Amino acid sequence: MNQLKLGIPKGSLQDATIDLFARAGWRISLSARSYVPSIDDPEIECLMVRAQEMARYVETGALDAGITGHDWVVETEANVDELAELVYAKQRLARVRWVLAVPEDSRIRQPSDLSGKIIATEVVKTTEKYLARHGVKARVEFSWGATEVKVPRLADAIVEVTETGASLRANRLRIVDTVLESATVFIMNRDAVATSWKREKAENLILMLQGAIDATNKVGLMLNVRREHLDAVLAVLPALKNPTISTLSDPGWVAVNTIIEEAVVRQILPKLKAAKAQGIVEYPLNKIVL
Repeated sequence: MNQLKLGIPKGSLQDATIDLFARAGWRISLSARSYVPSIDDPEIECLMVRAQEMARYVETGALDAGITGHDWVVETEANVDELAELVYAKQRLARVRWVLAVPEDSRIRQPSDLSGKIIATEVVKTTEKYLARHGVKARVEFSWGATEVKVPRLADAIVEVTETGASLRANRLRIVDTVLESATVFIMNRDAVATSWKREKAENLILMLQGAIDATNKVGLMLNVRREHLDAVLAVLPALKNPTISTLSDPGWVAVNTIIEEAVVRQILPKLKAAKAQGIVEYPLNKIVL
């Protein structure tokens, strides 16, 4: 049987990834101490790998494909294909940023102020390239974690990843500049990409994962309305493209079906009722394939 060897990111993205696969239609089960999860698809073999190492294993062919951050592809300089961007992170559907940050009272205001300084970070190569672009010579030290607490005693500045900036603000740090913007990506080994079955399997998997991402925070809305009130109802509805309108058994009535942001429902449902809509039903979505 053909199998796609797929790396699942262990660590901060692990739970979000397993949940995404579940919404896309694949159940991944992982015991507490296992690095080899089971998946309800005999054509996929999974292995848990740290996102920081994923690109290296995909490049060598130990894995056919994997999910990791674009930042780690850049940092490891891995020769892999990025087949798709999957915009999700551990807290929300968003890209992340690696930022240059300093204490709030630091005199460092721009990259040129880093000359001769010490910078702590997990992305050493990326930071060194950033400094080179700005013509700055500084000492870049690898940080094993808890990077925020290393300034000002152990380093003058840090380059750290952030989704919302909350952790930096909590540690009284100020962002000076964005070093790299990143998102989760689906990567594939160059030889595996050239294998038609593996490429097709990966592309089908990406299609379903992207559909699950696109459905996040959205719901379906169905309602009935008399034809003479249809324009008033449509004026209230935001739509993914255009609402689907179907004639009911009574030709004087139509059914309207659309997709909207879940947070909008509470605002527009009273307006729909006032516009003479009836039988309004909100329903959850697993996937949207555009």
